Amino acid sequence: MAEFFNLDISLIDEDPEQPRRGDNTGFSEESIGELAETIRERGVKSPISVRESGNGRYIINHGARRYRASIIAGKSSIPAFIDNDYTKLDQVIENIQRENLTPREIADYIGYRVSHGTKKGELAKELGKSNAWISQHFSLLDLPEPIAKAVSSGKISDLTAITELVKVYSKSPEDVSSFINESEELSRSDVQTIREFVEQTSLTTDNPETDDIQQDSETLTETKKKPGPIGPKPKIIVMYHDKRCELRLVRPQHLGNAVINCNGDSIEVPINELKLEKIE
Repeated sequence: MAEFFNLDISLIDEDPEQPRRGDNTGFSEESIGELAETIRERGVKSPISVRESGNGRYIINHGARRYRASIIAGKSSIPAFIDNDYTKLDQVIENIQRENLTPREIADYIGYRVSHGTKKGELAKELGKSNAWISQHFSLLDLPEPIAKAVSSGKISDLTAITELVKVYSKSPEDVSSFINESEELSRSDVQTIREFVEQTSLTTDNPETDDIQQDSETLTETKKKPGPIGPKPKIIVMYHDKRCELRLVRPQHLGNAVINCNGDSIEVPINELKLEKIE
């Protein structure tokens, strides 16, 4: 096992090119604050890795969170290994293994390497990942703006869900944008809901007044369908306590409920209290 020693924190600098970005949730004020409390009580149990940068100073290879938290905890030194052979590739691989990188951070690194002439197949071998994994992350560099913002904010992080959401967005940008704005987080099941909604609202009904809203909160309407006209997506109008409201594309918090918009207010109500008025 490599030997470590206590290094004066004032001699350490963070790597400005480290793959983890400042908006990574691991670097949030709350996350670092919680780690600082642990370090204040028990110290740093796992040494950080640094490399010499000249003039008696060191750059962090891995351990920026522990370094920041140690400063907050009032520590003057931190246990550290010196590893002068550590590379940016090592940083990425270690963070991927620890699942410390967001999909966008991985995409940024892949984009950087590809822009400097590295083949995707070569990157796959270096990172120990499949070619498909590399390609999926690379596609994140060209996301539609609403989805890119959702990824950056941490609202959606599942790679499969992101890929599926991009496909749905290409069919109905307005609906997907609304869905993203009105959701606190997006899971695979949420994306499945929007996909089914978009597929359904791309069709119109022969006789909408005779069909009832089903009890299943995942299904908005069950009607006879034919190809709809080109133009804005139809609105699903429902009656709720004698009020004319619009059924909204928002996943309800509770099974058997639906979200409606009445006079500008979004409310969650039992779906069996709604009556389909029309689709316009």
